[in-house]
Amino acid sequence: MSQYLKALFAGIALLILSSCVSWVAPNVESDLLELQPGEYQLDENHAALIFKIQHLGLSTYVGRFNQFDAELNFDPNDMAAATLSAVVDISSIDINNPDLSDTLQEDTWFHSAQFPQAAFVSHTVTPINDTSFNFSGDLTLRGVTKPVTFTATFHGGADNWMTGKYTVGFSAVGQIKRSDFGMSSYIPIVGDEIELEIYAEFLK
Repeated sequence: MSQYLKALFAGIALLILSSCVSWVAPNVESDLLELQPGEYQLDENHAALIFKIQHLGLSTYVGRFNQFDAELNFDPNDMAAATLSAVVDISSIDINNPDLSDTLQEDTWFHSAQFPQAAFVSHTVTPINDTSFNFSGDLTLRGVTKPVTFTATFHGGADNWMTGKYTVGFSAVGQIKRSDFGMSSYIPIVGDEIELEIYAEFLK
């Protein structure tokens, strides 16, 4: 095959791939005021709940919960009235260590036989800038309820051709002390402060 034909076929293939990418990738609106108001449900297939905790003062131990659900209700013109609620299945903890996962379900730790879920319900929303907000509310874990604030960022919204539903992208970070919820074993060998990270898509 001549070099000309090879270049021609390569150019055609590139055009086809480019048009496919344009068709697949949604037109994301990143301006909060352009997002659609309403009630949203977590897309569990595109969500992650990660926690981080210090170990021996030497490293950061990272794990996640694989099963959780959340509902978001907001109007971009009145974010102070937005609400967020979430529940987490404690038994879905994933730390790539089955024996330790089982230990963490016991009474000294999560005591999941009696308290199988953790829950968060927001009460107030405070703007930080055009796309970031503090969601303050109550976190209930191990039968104890404490105030917690998550800093949330909206990354944009678009029509999702895969689901046929309008979708918004969202992330949040927060911190808690496990001792506040009755889990004080091995402090300070295992850190008291836990960093939480949430990455999620919500479907309208």
